[in-house]
Amino acid sequence: MSERDRLRLDGAVVEYEIRRSGRRRKTARITVDEGRVVVTAPEAMPVEEIREVVGRRRAWIRRKREAPAPEAAPPKRFVSGETLPYLGRNVRLVVEDGGAGSAPADGGRRAPIRFDHWRLRVAAPAGLEAGERAEFARGAVIAWFRERAADRVGASVARYLPRFGRTEAPPVLIRDQRKRWASCAPGGALRFNWRVAMLPPALLDYVVAHELAHLALPDHSPAFWAHLAGAMPDWRERRRQLRELGPSLPLGP
Repeated sequence: MSERDRLRLDGAVVEYEIRRSGRRRKTARITVDEGRVVVTAPEAMPVEEIREVVGRRRAWIRRKREAPAPEAAPPKRFVSGETLPYLGRNVRLVVEDGGAGSAPADGGRRAPIRFDHWRLRVAAPAGLEAGERAEFARGAVIAWFRERAADRVGASVARYLPRFGRTEAPPVLIRDQRKRWASCAPGGALRFNWRVAMLPPALLDYVVAHELAHLALPDHSPAFWAHLAGAMPDWRERRRQLRELGPSLPLGP
C-alpha cells in the first residue's frame, strides 16, 4: 500500500507517493518520472524521516522536474533498410523472400534469420501482405535478440561472478521489461531485459555487475555502491553512459 505526502517547492505544493519496500533496509530512494515523484522507503522508516530525506533532495527534485523529457526513439517498421542497435553498433535489417516453406515467427520452429556482416537477414514466407511481412520480421528479430541477450548475459555473469566472491551462478531469465534493464528477485533470480543485447558490451557488463551486487545488498546504500566498485571500479562512468544512451534505444521491437 502506498502513502502520499507533500513537499513545498518554489512556493508550489508538490505531492509525492511513498512506497514501502521490504527489500530496502536503511535508505529511501527518490525517483522522478514525467514530473511524478515517488519515494521508495523501508517499511519501518517513519514519515518524518522520509520528509527529511525529501527535503534534503529538494534542489535535485526541482532539476529533475524541470528537465525536458528525453525524446523517445521512433518506432521501427521492420522493413528492409531499417537499422537496429546490436552491441552498440547499427545492424541493417534485410527482409527477403524465403519461399512458401518458411515458418511464421511464432510457429513451431525458429524463424529463418541470419546475421551476416552486420546485416540481419530475415527470410519471410512468400505471399505475405506488407503488414504481415513486417510482423513476421518483428517476431523473428525479437527471438534473435532474446537468444543473443541470453548468450551475452550468461557470459558476462560467468566473468563477473568471481569478482564478487561467488562461485554459484544465480538463475538468469530474459524478459521483456519495458521500464528497466534488469532486476534481482528476492530469491536471487536475475531478470534481464532482452534489449541489453542492443547495448555496447561495457554497458551490458555494467547492468550484469549491478544485479550481481544486488545478490548481497538489495538496496542502493553506500555499502552497495562500494560492493559494486570492488568488482567494477569505473561503474559511475558506465552508469552515466547508460543513462544517456538508454532513451535513444527503440522500445520496440
